[in-house]
Amino acid sequence: MTTISRPPGEPAEEPRLRRDMGRISLLFAGVGSIIGSGWLFGALNAAREAGPASVFSWAIAAVMILLIGLCYAELGTMFPLSGGVVRFPHLSFGSFASYTMGWITWIAAATVAPIEVEGALQYATKWADFTVSHPSTGTHTLTGLGYLVAVIAMACFVALNYFGIRWFARVNNVLVWWKLGVILMVIAAFFVTAFHGSNFSTASFGGFSPGGAKGVFTAISTAGITFSFLGFRQGVELAGETSNPKRNVPFAIIGSVLLTAVIYILLEVAFIGAVPGHDLKSSGGWLSLSFANDFGPLAAIASAIGLGWLAYILYVDAVISPADTGLIYTTVTARISYAMGQNRNAPEGLTKTTSRGAPMVSLLVTFVLGLIVFLPFPSWQQLVGFITSATVLSFGAGPLVLAAMRRQIPDQERPFRVPGGDIIPFLALYSANLIVYWAGWKTNWKLFVTICIGFVFLAIFEALDKGRSPKMDWKAGATWVVPWLGGLAIISWVGDYDGGLGYIGLGWGFLVNLALAAIVYLLALRSKLPQAEVEEHVAEARREARIEEDELGEMI
Repeated sequence: MTTISRPPGEPAEEPRLRRDMGRISLLFAGVGSIIGSGWLFGALNAAREAGPASVFSWAIAAVMILLIGLCYAELGTMFPLSGGVVRFPHLSFGSFASYTMGWITWIAAATVAPIEVEGALQYATKWADFTVSHPSTGTHTLTGLGYLVAVIAMACFVALNYFGIRWFARVNNVLVWWKLGVILMVIAAFFVTAFHGSNFSTASFGGFSPGGAKGVFTAISTAGITFSFLGFRQGVELAGETSNPKRNVPFAIIGSVLLTAVIYILLEVAFIGAVPGHDLKSSGGWLSLSFANDFGPLAAIASAIGLGWLAYILYVDAVISPADTGLIYTTVTARISYAMGQNRNAPEGLTKTTSRGAPMVSLLVTFVLGLIVFLPFPSWQQLVGFITSATVLSFGAGPLVLAAMRRQIPDQERPFRVPGGDIIPFLALYSANLIVYWAGWKTNWKLFVTICIGFVFLAIFEALDKGRSPKMDWKAGATWVVPWLGGLAIISWVGDYDGGLGYIGLGWGFLVNLALAAIVYLLALRSKLPQAEVEEHVAEARREARIEEDELGEMI
């Protein structure tokens, strides 16, 4: 680490975030976050929605997430700042847009660590009464013992993050190798030991696509499929803490999505082929599939086909994999609130860091929120749809920022440039709309109420902290943010997915969301901040990045 000397009497800069993550560490942060609890439950949940056709659900979701990820790859190399998902909207659209996206992003990220703890404890029910089953709803909720262990796990995440990003990277690299090894072992074992090709086409089980096209698309949002890919964001959120952002950020974002997409598709194929025929017959087919010990579906299948040793490894991994992802998201959530503090639309105390480079106040806030989340959402199944919609919605601003910046600051250096002009940014926004829509109204109404609560907090913050908070840039932000969120809420309400009124069918859902994406895209481009203001924001972002670089140097 380099040391920066200062003139006598000049106050030292406060500690900042460290740049201790290399190329592989950043990639593994994404892969480690992607391979969390989602793969442990996603294969079964997807099969229950779409049957064998769920392999297409994984492939479609990977393409949609990659479209969004490509936009952030360009932005992340232009401005390698920690908490970039929050700070990018500020550059092009000002404080209202950045606050709204920041609030949604923070809520989504802050609930991931709790869901990973819940996923681990659900599998660990094999050893102790951490959860209790509710057959009528298909959920497993925490018991008193489960709540106690969950609190301890969340505290451990905070404690490890206290020691800084370098220790996190070292621990995560080891855990990712373990996670990759286990999931590849499961795929190989299922293929070799008990692969029944007839499971893909047997009419009595529902055939190849028992849920039809609607089942394929519903699975993308509600079965944990999109949720399983959302960890690609780590390449963006931790861009300010990597030693070579121009090289490492695109590598981490694109590489993590492509690598895990191949793994997940192979896992779904292996799972479908390995399910015993008698379980499918007794269940009445894929859409109502159930079997003994399905609180841990992959381990249960391993036991059923005679691989008791693999089942044991899966029960162990079911604690390690979610725990690693929970650790990552504790890191990222703290850095999102850090970024909101840097944008000055959240309390300044959130930007305070320790001498080790850890944002301690943000970590503590993350810990407290995680404990609160356990109360209304005490199970993995109850949280997954909410997190999916919230995270994808927060990502939707990235394509709009990219499109606006290409017009606002066309001469800005772009170490990585997404080809095709407006095609990929527009398709990325459209993909975000569809994923939120497919989640259904029962999930989305909770999300939109949460967003409204965020606006209440914004009003309180504005009233109490007028001397520090920046101008809201209402025209640049609200002109497209309000129609976008309002439009999605209305479409979800009148749609035919999970609790909607049913006025918009499958085909019309594609067209209505396409129209909304086009309207929002045009509104955002028309209302974007003028070039002079954007250049001021960019200059400020560069100063922040330079302070972080000069204060603590780079680890080569």
